Parts: sequence; structure tokens; C-alpha cells
Amino acid sequence: MSLTLALLLAGQIAAPPAGQEPAPVSPGVQATAPDDTPAEGEVGRTGPAVASPGGDIVVTARRRAETVQSVPIAISVIGGTAIAETGAYNVSRITQLQPTLQFYSTNPRNSAANIRGLGAPFGLTNDGIEQGVGIYVDQVYYSRIASATFDFTDTERIEILRGPQGTLYGKNTTAGAINITTRPPSFTPEARAEVTGGNLDFFQGKASISGPLVADRIAARLSASVTTRRGTIYNVRTDEYLNSQDNIGLRGQMLFRATPDLDLTLYADYNRQNPNCCVQYYARTGATQRPTIRQYAALAAAQGYVVPSTNAFDRVTDVDTDLRAKQELGGLSLVANWDLGASTLTSVTAWRFWHWDPSNDRDFIGLPITTVSANPSQQSQFSQELRIGSNGTNAVDYTLGAFYFYQTIDTQGLQVQGPAASAFLLNPTSAGGRDPATLNGLTSRNTIGFTNTSAALFGKLTWHAGEAFSISPGLRVNYDKKDGSYVSVVTNGAGSTTLTNDQRGVLAPQTYEPSFDNWNVSGDITAAYTVTPDIHAYATYARSYKSGGINLSGLPLDGNNNPILAAATVEPEKVNHFELGLKTQFADRRATVNLAAFWTEIDDYQATVTNGQLGVLRGYLANAGKVRTRGIEFDSAFRPTSRFNVYVNGAWTDAKYVKFVDAPCPPELSGGTTATASNPATPAGTGTVSPAACDISGQRLPGVSKWAFSYGAEYDLPARFAGLDGQFYLGYDGSYRSRFSSNPSRSLYTDINGYALSNFRLGFKAKDSWNVFGWLRNAFDRNYYEVLALQSGSTGLVVGQPGDPRTYGLTVSRSF
Repeated sequence: MSLTLALLLAGQIAAPPAGQEPAPVSPGVQATAPDDTPAEGEVGRTGPAVASPGGDIVVTARRRAETVQSVPIAISVIGGTAIAETGAYNVSRITQLQPTLQFYSTNPRNSAANIRGLGAPFGLTNDGIEQGVGIYVDQVYYSRIASATFDFTDTERIEILRGPQGTLYGKNTTAGAINITTRPPSFTPEARAEVTGGNLDFFQGKASISGPLVADRIAARLSASVTTRRGTIYNVRTDEYLNSQDNIGLRGQMLFRATPDLDLTLYADYNRQNPNCCVQYYARTGATQRPTIRQYAALAAAQGYVVPSTNAFDRVTDVDTDLRAKQELGGLSLVANWDLGASTLTSVTAWRFWHWDPSNDRDFIGLPITTVSANPSQQSQFSQELRIGSNGTNAVDYTLGAFYFYQTIDTQGLQVQGPAASAFLLNPTSAGGRDPATLNGLTSRNTIGFTNTSAALFGKLTWHAGEAFSISPGLRVNYDKKDGSYVSVVTNGAGSTTLTNDQRGVLAPQTYEPSFDNWNVSGDITAAYTVTPDIHAYATYARSYKSGGINLSGLPLDGNNNPILAAATVEPEKVNHFELGLKTQFADRRATVNLAAFWTEIDDYQATVTNGQLGVLRGYLANAGKVRTRGIEFDSAFRPTSRFNVYVNGAWTDAKYVKFVDAPCPPELSGGTTATASNPATPAGTGTVSPAACDISGQRLPGVSKWAFSYGAEYDLPARFAGLDGQFYLGYDGSYRSRFSSNPSRSLYTDINGYALSNFRLGFKAKDSWNVFGWLRNAFDRNYYEVLALQSGSTGLVVGQPGDPRTYGLTVSRSF
């Protein structure tokens, strides 16, 4: 829990008292957005974000309405108007507005959301563990981070909470939470429509309609969105563009006011994404410990192969496997709120599904090394949360809850090696390496099953010891049970399960049934002090746990090529978190400046480890000894005049492995023979030995920049245009992230250089109706990578996924 500037990025603020300027906000520019304000009577149990008469943003992060500046939690709020105007229509784009949020994705399944560098191990996703950053939509926990790749549909606000939140939320979230709230049904008829067009054949359409079905009793809302865009990467082999967008989203809600004290809201949603995606391709090469003839340049030359370009920002590739990243997700939920007078009882019942149908080119180039790589998956979850919370401000406020969660996953994996696999993955001077038939047609069929049961009791009290001082202790009792089954059947090109050592070294048959169960008790305590009505200080300590897990991507093998069963499970992470925060407003609330410092230590950190077998594509999970992240954050917003506002947010984050003595080695030290104590690997090998593991204690965690900033400004000018009263506005939003590692063990080959992005918008907004604006994103066409990765086999090939080039377009929206 840290500092936050929740006034930043809020899309709605109420008019201030006479003679007082509204609190500064960003980047949504406008102070009051009438179309975002709930109708009379809709405030309260249904939980929309509303503005208090003093111009404060009111949130429900602690399960009751509070002004954001007084909440001793790190919470940034992005309103629906800001989402539309900044183009932040999914979690990935929010990272440009939130310095402490990181989101990395090579395809929807292999995605990770981190806060302050913590949340999920960097690398390929393993279904057997959980995310440290929880995703919640309308109070429902989404178990897979892939769900976060959907487009926001009819979103009212997004709250980003930093730090452990397990005493307030049903599912334990040790790094933070992304809490998404959609617009509720309205008893006042309303409609919205938005259409956007841009380069790269970009089109996005959104629409919603809401109104009463039975006066004062039943209201409904329907919304839909469509997003399409041509890909940014051209495949010269297939004459098509890759990494496209093709998304549709449908959402329906029905609010039933059964009695004056009882509300029931039924939610239903369906999302489908079917892009021609996702490709990573040649970025650079670097020497490994393999002999020169077994490194990328020599291997490619031996096949007579040349990539279309060695400059990734030419945005061309020749991958020879059809790409697919189709996913369908949706579900039903029922939220009931019963006002008991002194408290409110809330029930959240939900069922969700996620179906994943992929196809990848896992060798990343136009040679038939791995011709098929796909892990289709069908996942479903059921959750039930019961929660009771006090209403109003009492001597003691409280939130108490119980949570149950059950999840099943069925995965059918398929990997097929092609005729170039032997030359690339085996010693080309050996009999097996010289014979394409050794690996050609080698096939692994994996059947993976998983069940996950979780239950918890949680609660938080706030004792108002005086008008200015409060103490808030929290407690959580949690139980987790995970059971899995992994069966990998490997056949050679002739269809036989009798394999050679060369074949087993690339795709190893194995069968195991891992299981994990654990009880734990965690808690936190926060002391908050109101120095003045506009200055709030807090201090927090939290002891939290991230559930242990099981490996569902295959295990490393022993000397007899049998799976090492001791690696089948990973222990829970144990988190100690400390934080100090200060939230301030001054100059008649024209300025907001918030500061915070945090220190988080994790024992038994869950990390991705590379399998020592050179040909194996996937890694597995293991526990690092200890990691630590610490940092200082600031958020600031200023409104010098009623027409002009500025914001600057920044974070210094120092995230390191404190102790990780048996980590995977970086590619510079990989690919050689097993090291001995007297014959260690050399720094830039050309056919020498490699250590079995490396001590990377003291190195930085992957995926997190030491410095990160977001900043922007907007100026508006009252005007009358086309017979409408409104305002012209000019806005700018920028972001910067310093260098970060894109590999679990830091490597010079996979460091991503720092970069800055700039976005502009210019438009006219008419009160309560039209908003028309042009936008320019990545205005200076900055070349940067989102992720870098390695080709399997220690060939030295580094592949990348560039960020979007400059894009531009026009958005027209109308509220009725």
C-alpha cells in the first residue's frame, strides 16, 4: 500500500463550492462530466464512483464509500472519459498512465501484470500458480491474467491498488489489484455511441443503452464494442500482416430493486478475440557457450537461410507456421446488496469460462524447426463471496467476508518438430544432427488437467481513536488446494514411442500427478493521521502469502531421463511489506502532491527456471531464496487556472534478488558442457563449459524499470461551434521507462533500453452531447521493444516484439 494520486486520471469531479477551484485531475481534462454522473438515487449500494460536494473523488476500495485522498491505500483512479480520450482501452495501455504498473504479453495466455515489479514470474505462463495482481470486474475475481487483454466495455472507472490487499478482497492479492467497475443500469433513459477510425485500418465502435424496464424497480443496460486493426508486422512468406486486432465484446446488466433495502444485479458478458497473432522475430544475436558451428549464424548459413531483415523495426518476418490467438471468455454473476441499516450485506456469485485456441511459431524464423506449437485450454471457475460492511462513519468501521473459489483447467498440448530441427537442436557433426529424420516428425502430445480450490475468511476493522487518528488492523485465514495431472506422450517420425537419447533430450515423455495444499494466516495494520483536512499521513505493515503451486509445463529430467518429482510443487511466497505515505492538497486545492516510500521482502519467491536440457522449449517454476523491492513514488497534479491542468507521476523502484544461488544462467553462459569447480564457463564462450546454475543474488528483477514517469497537461478554451456551446481542448500525455531486463537472469542480450512515448489529442466537446477529437499516439514514432526472448537450444538468437509505431485517427462520441 503506497502513495497514490487518485485525483489523477479521474474522469469525473463535481462542481466545487462557490469561490473554490476544483481539485486538479488528469488526464481526462474536464472537471465535470455530466454524462458520467449517476442519476439521482443510484449512488450507494451499486457502487458507482461519484464526486462529493467538495470536489473529491469517492471510491469503494475498502468496500465503503470514502474520499480517495483520505484512504490510506495506494489507489489510482481512471475514469471512463479518460479511458476514451487517452486510448487506454485495455490493461496494456494503462501502463503508459501508471508508472508502477507493468504489463507484458507475448500472447493473451502468456501475459503478466506486475505492480512494483511483483505479481508473476517473468516468462511463459504456468497455469499451476496464481497471479499476485488480482483482476476484478464488478467485484468478480478473474483467475487468469489473459482476461485482462479484453477491451474495456462501458467502463465507469478503473481503480489500481498497490500493495497487499488480502484483508479486503476475496482472493489474496499480494502485489495489488486492478478493480474495474462498469457503468450501472440507470433509471433515467440514456445512450452512448463512440466511433473511432485511424491508420493501420483501425476501427473501434462502442455503444450502450440503459433505462427502466419497470419504473423504480427494474433497470437494464446493454453495451457492445468492436475493435479491428491491421497487423503491424508483415510476413513476406504468407503476404499477410501479423499482430492484428479483432475483438468483440457484449455485456448486459439488469438491476432489480426487490425492496427499498435490497438490490440484485445480474451481469452477463461475452468477449471474443480472434487476431492474426502473435509473432516474435529476429532482433539480434549474441554468443553463447556452444561451439561456433552450433550458434545461430553458422546454423542458418548451413541451411542457406537468411532472415528478411536483421532490423526488427523494419517490421518484417517470414515465420512459416500459421499464427492464431483466439480466445473466448465470458460468464454470469449475481450481486446482491441488502441494507441492514447499520451495515450492508453483500453476496457475489459468479461463474466464468475462458477458452484458448492458439497456434505459435516457437522457432521464430522461417525454417521448419518447430512446425506446431499449441496448447489449447478450456478453463472455468465458480466463486462465491459473502461480505458484511458497516455503513457510515462509526467509532469502529468494519468489513468481514468469506470467499470460496473453484477452478478447472483442461489443456491439450501439441508440439511437432520439423526437418530443420535436427540441424538446429543437435550437434550437426553427430550422426543424429546430420540426419534430418532424427527429429523430423518428433511429436509430443500433452494432456494436462488441473483443479484449484481456495477458501478464505478475511476482515478489516477501522477504529477511529479520535477525529484525526485511526488504526486499521486486518486478518485473513486462507486455504488452497491444487491437484494436477501431466501426461506427455512422445512419438518419433515413424509413430513409435521408442526414442533415442537425442530425441528424448528435445521432447521427453513424462507422467506425474502433482498436488499441493496449505493453510496460512496473514494480516496487516495501518495507522492513519489527518494532519489537516487536506493533509493525510499513513503507515502500513502487511504480512501476506501468495499461494504455492504446481508445475504444469513439464519437469526437468534426471540422469536417467526421468522427471524430477521434487520439482513438481513450489512453496508459497511469504511477503513482509512496509509503507509510509503522505497525501496533500494545498493552494486552495489547486495542487495535489502525494509521496510514499515502500519496502517489500519476499521469501521463497516463485521464479521461472530454464530447463537444463538444451532443446526443451519451456521452463518450469522454482523458489528463489529471497527478493526485495523498495521504492519512492510521487504523484502530483496542478490546476493553475480553471482552464489548464498539469500532472506528473514518478517512481523509483529498486527490485532485486537478495538470494538466488541456483538460478538459470543467462544465455552468455549457456549451451556448453556441464561445468566443474576447476573449469568454469568463460564470459563469452565459443564451445566451452557452462555451469549447471548461476548465483544471481544482487541482480535486478526482470520487467521493472528503476525509473518510470507519466506526465501530461491539458488546456481548454470555451467556444461555440456548429451551434453548440462547449470547449476546444488540447491534451498531451507522455511516459518514460528506464532500461529493464527481459530475461529471468539478466543478460546484456535481453536488456530493453529505456524509451519515452508521447501522445497528443485535439478536439471539441459540447456539453452533455458531442465529443470529437483527433489523436496521435507514439507521436515521434519511437522504436522500442515490449519484450525480448531467446530461441530454444542456446543458439544465441534473440527475438523481440516491438511496440506499436506511430498511430493516428479520429474519435467521435455522442451521449443522449
